[in-house]
Amino acid sequence: MRRIGLISFFLFSFFWNSYSQEDVIEETVATPEVHIKWEKTFKDAIEKANNEDKPILIYFTGSDWCGPCIQLDENLFHTKKFEEFSNENLVLYMANFPRNKDLVTPENAKINEELQKKYKQTSFPTILFINTKGEVLERKNGKYMTEYYYPFFQKVVAQNK
Repeated sequence: MRRIGLISFFLFSFFWNSYSQEDVIEETVATPEVHIKWEKTFKDAIEKANNEDKPILIYFTGSDWCGPCIQLDENLFHTKKFEEFSNENLVLYMANFPRNKDLVTPENAKINEELQKKYKQTSFPTILFINTKGEVLERKNGKYMTEYYYPFFQKVVAQNK
């Protein structure tokens, strides 16, 4: 009986520590003053990238159903740090695949599906960097801790200057 009690205690401690560490790492830092400039259409993103000589970040998301996408949106894309970095270095396009079809125009839904096929995107969230010719520069599938994205972003920007 003592043995079961000890095993239960260690299992409880292990799981408790696992979850509490995750909560500390994934602190929400979103602020209401942040305004990220996602281009309205993919065509607009290409034009802006050509004019400003910047790479395009395509964010494949299920904005109203994908839990990791929602967390990434809050913890990365809605931060002052990302706003400042993206304004200076990137052109942004969100390829959204929501369950609520009213969240995306029919034209954008069609383009998003074409982009999904072209770039063989199969998981959410996916961050894809392309140049203005449509060539893939880098890709990151899945959600990672927020601090892992900035070295990835900086690497892409540095390689394309």
